[in-house]
Amino acid sequence: MVRAPLGDSRYWSEWVAYGDERIARALENARAPARDPDYAPQYVYTIAQDHWHQMLSRYSAGCPVADLPPYFPGLLDAWEEAERLGASVWTPEQQFTRHSWRVNYDHYIVCFWLVGLGLALEIPDDQWRRLLALIGNEGEDVLLDRVIASRSPERKVGAALLYPKPYGRLLAAVDAPVETQASKLEAFVSHWYQEVRTGAKSGSDPQAVSYKHPYWYTYGDENFEGGAYFGRWCVEAVAAVKAFGLDDSQCLGLEHYPGDLLRPDGPSTHPVRQEIVPPAPVVAETKVGFWGRLLGRR
Repeated sequence: MVRAPLGDSRYWSEWVAYGDERIARALENARAPARDPDYAPQYVYTIAQDHWHQMLSRYSAGCPVADLPPYFPGLLDAWEEAERLGASVWTPEQQFTRHSWRVNYDHYIVCFWLVGLGLALEIPDDQWRRLLALIGNEGEDVLLDRVIASRSPERKVGAALLYPKPYGRLLAAVDAPVETQASKLEAFVSHWYQEVRTGAKSGSDPQAVSYKHPYWYTYGDENFEGGAYFGRWCVEAVAAVKAFGLDDSQCLGLEHYPGDLLRPDGPSTHPVRQEIVPPAPVVAETKVGFWGRLLGRR
């Protein structure tokens, strides 16, 4: 059953298959000597990005939640390789603007998503440690650091919330008395898509790059037929539910809440959609990235 509110089974079958092919082609290209060594780190980082896009696309398509964890090894391999290559290419200023949550709102959101996916999918400890090493930013944010600390108690927790909009609502749910947590979590999820658009403006530090909204925000509106859309999922809420045991009963069935991540054995939390075209089977394969194969990782 398709989980995303946009796209039918034919759409998702086509673009999920294309996503796997795209990753395979990119890995083949990465084997060849870089034509532009200065671009090589970003090219390999894009392979990592393709992996988390593909996890979310498979979720949107209605694939089993068990299809998602096999993408983590390839994601980590590519991100680590991008960092290795970037160490000799990116200037100290570029390193800061690429990695700092304070000045890179997109990166903060992506890190929140990956932490949420890692928690919900219960990735192995070695993958979790590699993910945290890549994420960095320890002690920077009172909310995301606390979410991470739920699995890594040694994590230093920041004192301030970097982006009060929209994440003030989620922090309020986490800190609320048990009897009001469910309603406050529902308020966060219900307002998330609207408020995340301009959340960068709520930060105390100026952004490294001026932009109107997160990079993925309009993918369902622009180039939809070209397959850019991978869903609009509030993975941050799932991260908090998994980390703190929040009651998410009032969020089940909401358009942007990926509740099936926490219920891999079903039944689905998403409303049933009328399907005209039956879904084509999509087979998931364990994704061991090129760098992992090269280094003998699994």
